[in-house]
Amino acid sequence: MDFSSTALRVLRQVAESGSFTAAASRLGYTQSAVSRQAAALERSAGAVLFERRPDGVRLTSAGLTLLRHARTILDSVSAAERDLTGSASQSELVRVGLFLSAGAVILPTALTRLAEASPQVTVTTREGTTPGLIRALRAGSIDIAVLTSRPPHRPSDGESPRLHIDTVEDTELLVGVSATGVFAGRTSVHVDELVDAPWIATPSSNSEPLLGVWPGLPGRPRIVHTARDWLTKLELVAGGFGVTTVPSRMSTVLPPGVSLLHVDGVPSEVRRILAARLPGRPSPGILAVTRAITSAA
Repeated sequence: MDFSSTALRVLRQVAESGSFTAAASRLGYTQSAVSRQAAALERSAGAVLFERRPDGVRLTSAGLTLLRHARTILDSVSAAERDLTGSASQSELVRVGLFLSAGAVILPTALTRLAEASPQVTVTTREGTTPGLIRALRAGSIDIAVLTSRPPHRPSDGESPRLHIDTVEDTELLVGVSATGVFAGRTSVHVDELVDAPWIATPSSNSEPLLGVWPGLPGRPRIVHTARDWLTKLELVAGGFGVTTVPSRMSTVLPPGVSLLHVDGVPSEVRRILAARLPGRPSPGILAVTRAITSAA
């Protein structure tokens, strides 16, 4: 078998992004170039590595097996490049992926504690949805994924080997409303009152969950604005332009004019915050960052 590093990077990026088109965009290639690399990789492997599905592309069991080796190979190539260019240092780099609200409520405290306990560890971060971060973790593009899960809080994906998961904390899902709007002065709202409410949601695709709308809301939600940025969403709420779901953990970072309400008439929606990594013996840096994240709750 003869695998080029370019082909292995394509494999990793397709596994992370879930499509050939997105992989091409992130790698700076044309889609046809990515498709050619994927086909060449399958010919060399003598196996089907990619499963084309209506919601995107997933790796087959053979593809996942090759991905595990690809991570090791590409990490070794990167290490060789650092050694040859003289950019290797004593510090350890740990790449962390976080769900969209974790940056505001967990990251600053975690980084402060990490700087005090393990100053030799350098952290880079990126945001994403839980499904996207799991793909990135499996692909080896990040070392730790900070995720959310709904009850009964089973493992976040069905792939093997299972991820190593540490629980950070549980947080209740609430609804953010304008402090001067129709729900002003209240501490709760019945779910039936939210059916016709204008919602501010996070953009989603077929493979990603719809965030920002109350789960299980009867009927089709009336989405009036979409935004990934939390500041944008909360400022729209403060201005009375819609409502959105907010983890109770964010109560300390709300802008003026936003109130959080419990939802009556349905069971509480509890989200568990998790820190996930690949199985096996972690590096000292990954352990230090995981400790900092779990102690920041």
